[in-house]
Amino acid sequence: MSIQSKLVGATSGLVLALVTNVAQAEVLFWSTQAKPVEEAQAMREQVLSGFEGGVDYQPNDGGPWLTRLQAELQAGSGTIGVLGALHGDFSAMNPDDLVDLDDLGIASASDTFNELATLGAGSLQYIPWMQASYIMAANKEALQYLPEGADINALTYDQLIEWAANAHEAAGEPKFGFPAGPKGLKHRFFQGYLYPSYTNGVVRTFASDDAVTAWEKFRELWTHTNPASTNFSFMQEQLLSGDAWIVFDHTSRLAQAFNERPDDFVAFPAPAGPTGRGFMPVLAGVAIPKTAPDMEASKALVAYMMKPETQIATLRATNFFPVVAVDLPADLPPAVKAAGDAVAKMSGSADANPGLLPAGLGDKGGDFNRVYTDAFERIVLGGQDIRTVLDDQKGALEAIMQETGAPCWAPDAPSDGPCPVE
Repeated sequence: MSIQSKLVGATSGLVLALVTNVAQAEVLFWSTQAKPVEEAQAMREQVLSGFEGGVDYQPNDGGPWLTRLQAELQAGSGTIGVLGALHGDFSAMNPDDLVDLDDLGIASASDTFNELATLGAGSLQYIPWMQASYIMAANKEALQYLPEGADINALTYDQLIEWAANAHEAAGEPKFGFPAGPKGLKHRFFQGYLYPSYTNGVVRTFASDDAVTAWEKFRELWTHTNPASTNFSFMQEQLLSGDAWIVFDHTSRLAQAFNERPDDFVAFPAPAGPTGRGFMPVLAGVAIPKTAPDMEASKALVAYMMKPETQIATLRATNFFPVVAVDLPADLPPAVKAAGDAVAKMSGSADANPGLLPAGLGDKGGDFNRVYTDAFERIVLGGQDIRTVLDDQKGALEAIMQETGAPCWAPDAPSDGPCPVE
């Protein structure tokens, strides 16, 4: 071989080594979130491009995400540096497979979220990263009918019912609006709001005496609800039309009203009941697997994700809201600013009691939701006896939990094996 050939070969080897080292220097961010092409690109260009050292952001569906992670954990070494996933994904993992992150000195602004992020291990196994949720909204014209002394950012269910009754009387027709239509998200209200607020559970407490009280309260609220709500699915439409003055829905399903007429509407937290301010956060977190190849770089990326400016960039890229205290910029869409403020107040409230998204149900998620919507239709629309309906539906819920083997999720107390319906 000629000297020139040897030099070329050596140079090629050096270049390959340099390229390999650069590639290894990037932190592999393995995520189940921000999967759509536009969101993933926005994450890379707007959120992660400022991280010194580089990030290889790779979003995947839950199945492939878990398969690769498990393979690396079983092998005892891997390439994944940081994990991004929903609370339910992390809660299904062995906390011993994740790095204790207490030493970072970083947490969310919500004590409730920080407690969830310990996964019962007593220390942060992931850091809350971003959140979405369901909130309340109202036409500002309805504010004059609030009960005396009521704080719109700290309402109780009794105050909400009184407010709806006052608006009903003033307007001569019911003005509370609820997404009870075929495509409405009514089941999430029962699972994440009503039940946690009155029973401190979702599955264990499904047929409890406290659940009877919860349904009695909702039936009372329904007497002040626009009866056409059984056709409503996106409450932004009813706010804009005036068919409803006070509503509940997912933040994304209220956005049009705030963006079109930002001065006419106000967003605020869901009300509280005897066992707290039930709300359903779609909570995502960031964690580090024990097999991360460069622990310091992984920890640096986690810290970077929690900076206020990074949280705002993440909001722009994903429409998920910050979990740290930030001042939202003036150039955000009105809907984002309004909903973000309401979500922050709700998740940060002293009585926050999150009812998490169901986990571990597999293809039985629809059947699980149907238990709650069937109860609503029979109790509220059909006027059937509450105790009779709950005892009847309890059997269907028990069968789903036994078949799936799904353990309890917050606010239900943890379970060994399938979550019991007590």
